[in-house]
Amino acid sequence: MLSVTINQLPFELPADSTLQDAVDLFGAKPPFAAALNLNFVPKTMYAKTPLKNSDQIELISPITGG
Repeated sequence: MLSVTINQLPFELPADSTLQDAVDLFGAKPPFAAALNLNFVPKTMYAKTPLKNSDQIELISPITGG
């Protein structure tokens, strides 16, 4: 199992998990952007980006207004 942090909350995922697995577990609804250890990851790379123990994931939704 992997221990990761998603939006500052702890989660456990299987050892072979990808960023897409973390997004699915968290239940993020589009639109959002993802960062892994403070590095932006394009949506096309979510399923190809493996996770490691202690990774920090941020799922960020746009905020409207001025």
